[in-house]
Parts: sequence; structure tokens; C-alpha cells
Amino acid sequence: MILRQLFDSESSAYTYLIGDESSGEAALIDPVIDKADEYLMLLEQLGLKLIVAVDSHTHADHITALGVLREHTDCQTMIGQQALAECVTSKFSAGDHIIVGELSLEVLYTPGHTDDSYSFYLSSDGRSMLFTGDTLLIRGTGRTDFQSGDPRQQYDSLFGSLLTFAGDTLVYPGHDYKGWSVSTIDEERAHNPRLQVTNSDAYAELMGGLMLPNPKLMDVAVPANQKCGNTQ
Repeated sequence: MILRQLFDSESSAYTYLIGDESSGEAALIDPVIDKADEYLMLLEQLGLKLIVAVDSHTHADHITALGVLREHTDCQTMIGQQALAECVTSKFSAGDHIIVGELSLEVLYTPGHTDDSYSFYLSSDGRSMLFTGDTLLIRGTGRTDFQSGDPRQQYDSLFGSLLTFAGDTLVYPGHDYKGWSVSTIDEERAHNPRLQVTNSDAYAELMGGLMLPNPKLMDVAVPANQKCGNTQ
């Protein structure tokens, strides 16, 4: 398996390239439109064919590259069934599997940051990996105060789903603002300050007190991402 973690400094967003060496097929998770040329160049250098690009949710801080990548590679584009985007090739839901050659990404519905938030689980080469979007971050969690966010739903997504995976499962988040790239479930259980709560009410109180400003691109990014990155 080929795994590349790619970073957009403007939005502090991670994009993940997952490639199957035996078939030469690849997937991109949460691609950013400003980095599309770099993705295409890397795919060519690695000898991979992009067959699917997915968004973990409708982003508010950057514009997706789903539409551009489909134009250039004829790849499939996907997002969760709750998303308003109707321009994608298809939508996934909990329990689906996204197949990339011999690799299989299991789709997990993890709402709370938004109502269309998903994570993806992959087991390959003896490693277990969770691509957690904006639901579980390294020493943090995604905000829950816009786009139909719900802290109690997020609590359930965290404690009822993601944190039930084995402790050595690698956590690859959708964002990081400190320069950290990967964690594990055990690390986050022990050291993530937002997970040191006893119930959903306590988590909702914690999240409700954050008082964060809106993402600066929110008014542009959300409608554009509902059109697969088309800003017109």
C-alpha cells in the first residue's frame, strides 16, 4: 500500500493519497482545489490512476477539488448521503466499502462536526488506520457550532465508534494546527483534553463554551463545495 499525507498550509487541512500497488489504483480523501495540480503530478510520478476522490464532509474552510479531479482523471467522486451536493458521482453511507484495487475503505458515519461527517477505516500491511476527517483531531475534536453540528452526536461518534477501535489504530485527522501528523487511539484516549469527560452533557457544555470565530472562507466554501468546488 502507498500512503501519502499532503498538507494545505492555508487551511491547515490534510489530504490523503491511498494507492494499491498491485492494481495501480488510487483514492484521494479530502482534496483541496488549490493543490489539484500537485496531486495530479504526484499520481503521475507514482504511476497511479485516480479512481475515486471523496470528501469526509462538506468543508467550510477550503474548496474541494472533487470537480476538478473528475474533469482531469474521470475518477468517481463521492460524499456522504446527508450532504447537499448533487454533483458527485455517488453518495456513501455507514457500512459501505470504497474499493481501491485490493484495498477496502470501510465507511463510518460520525456526525457531530456536521450532519454529513464520515470517517474511514482501513486495514493493510498489518496496520489499522482511521481517517477521521474533522471528527477526531490530534488532541482536539471538530467544532460543533455550525452546519447542523451537534456536540451530543459527536460524543456518540467519538465514544461509541472511533474510540472503540484498538488502541494501536493510527489516527489520521483532517486538520492539524500544531504540525502534528498522526496519533493513535490510545494516545487520544489518554491525552486529548476534549475526551476527558464522563458523559455527553459534559461534552456539550465543553464544546458550547469554545466561542470560536467562523472560518474565514465559510460563506464561499460551503456553497462552492455543494457544487463540487465550482465557485461560479
